[in-house]
Amino acid sequence: MLACVVFSLAAQSIQAATLPRKSPEFAIQMPDGKQLLLSSYKGKPVCLAFILTTCSHCQAFTRLLIKAQNEFGPRGLQAVESAIEEKAAPAVPGFVRAFQPPFPVGYNDHITTVDFLQHPRMEILHMPAIVFIDRQGVIVAQYQASDAFMGDAVVEKNLRDKIEELLSSNAPSAKKAPAKKAAAPPKKQ
Repeated sequence: MLACVVFSLAAQSIQAATLPRKSPEFAIQMPDGKQLLLSSYKGKPVCLAFILTTCSHCQAFTRLLIKAQNEFGPRGLQAVESAIEEKAAPAVPGFVRAFQPPFPVGYNDHITTVDFLQHPRMEILHMPAIVFIDRQGVIVAQYQASDAFMGDAVVEKNLRDKIEELLSSNAPSAKKAPAKKAAAPPKKQ
């Protein structure tokens, strides 16, 4: 019995995503047929959400992300969403029309997404899922709907706090103008 418990705990730790980790390149298919490369946002903090367009929890999270983008976008935040249901390609345009997010929404297949998240393929990915990426392209945190971070009573505060943390860490510092050299005293003649 003890061996089963130890093995179970060891298996869980093996399957956990490595954090922090450098974000691999990730291409999101856009409704216009183009790809949006995650690397195009390097230098900006990114909130990348994975959703199902018909999921009520995902729709509620989209509303929170819209609110966050409107508030924190002027400070550099970039939100992005990717729908991962089987028929996401035809579903995304209607979702965008309905919610009018001020950020890109595209789609990916399930396997590409779980591999990006380092989520075990044989386990259920609870939706929505969110990934926080810093200005250097490092995934510093990620959560799925089954995590306490995403609880109904706390998700908005947790999202805001994590965004504030992203915006304040590794923030580009204001460059100081080079110090002027003191003028040489006039030469005596």
